[in-house]
Amino acid sequence: MNPELQGREFPPTEPYLVGREKVREFAAAVFSTSPLNFDYHAAVAAGYADVVAPPTFAVVVQERTLTQLLSLPEAGIDFSRVVHGDQRFSYTRPIVAGDELTARLTVSSVKSLGGHSMVTADSVITDSTGAHVVTAISTLVVRGDE
Repeated sequence: MNPELQGREFPPTEPYLVGREKVREFAAAVFSTSPLNFDYHAAVAAGYADVVAPPTFAVVVQERTLTQLLSLPEAGIDFSRVVHGDQRFSYTRPIVAGDELTARLTVSSVKSLGGHSMVTADSVITDSTGAHVVTAISTLVVRGDE
């Protein structure tokens, strides 16, 4: 793992248009029972423009930024040795169907611990107006030699 990655910023991803059916599929996959995730009329009655994505839906958009990092040859990350260590979200507002989201990744930390490496990456996700929606923070552990 290349420690010089700390502080590196990556270019923004192409916009991701959040689809109503994608939200429903994701909600079903995470066993959500909230009608806001499935029922357009319930979401509108609650004040939303469309169905509301479960909080962990942000990983769908964040994945595009992590791909930038993981595919970087000079990162020195062997994906076969990567374990997801931690995931956090800091929301300004929920993601709803119809949102067009762009993400930008910054490597906030690179550490070595007992032969393993840890990289923490912050993906700031904004809507089509540039307003913050959510920051998704992932820590990946890259296992060292056995």
